[in-house]
Amino acid sequence: MSTENRNEHAADANKLFSELTQVFEQFKLPAVNTSLFIDSRRKDVESMVAANKITYEALQTLAKTQTELLTLAMQGLQSSAKGVSSNGSLSAGANKLTEVAPKAWQQMMADMTQLAEKMHKAQLDVLSGLSERAKESLSEMQAQGLAPMSASVPMHGK
Repeated sequence: MSTENRNEHAADANKLFSELTQVFEQFKLPAVNTSLFIDSRRKDVESMVAANKITYEALQTLAKTQTELLTLAMQGLQSSAKGVSSNGSLSAGANKLTEVAPKAWQQMMADMTQLAEKMHKAQLDVLSGLSERAKESLSEMQAQGLAPMSASVPMHGK
């Protein structure tokens, strides 16, 4: 997304939150600070945008890495095929393939483990950010008297 488009979306979001603030202020709800309420919702949206950005970037990295791994695998397969065909002997070619196959399998498993670890880290980053925002939101609501003080947000993995 271009910088110009991002600026337009940010301006649209700011305009939307400004309009929401005006609508809420018309109702004059007692014990509710509408500016704080709207600001808290803005932070919620920003948290979701950040989570989506992390997820999008992780998926881009995954796709790029998978493409690189496939390219390397195909180059290795091509190299092995050339080696087998240049030997001339069918049994020599078969022996070469039995040597190469376990190494290729081990490399593939190592690559898949690496990809899984990258995706796991991205998921933890997303959950951490969302959990942190949920705690902040609850604190904001408690400060405004909109949530009981005994309420808590369970932490992921705890």
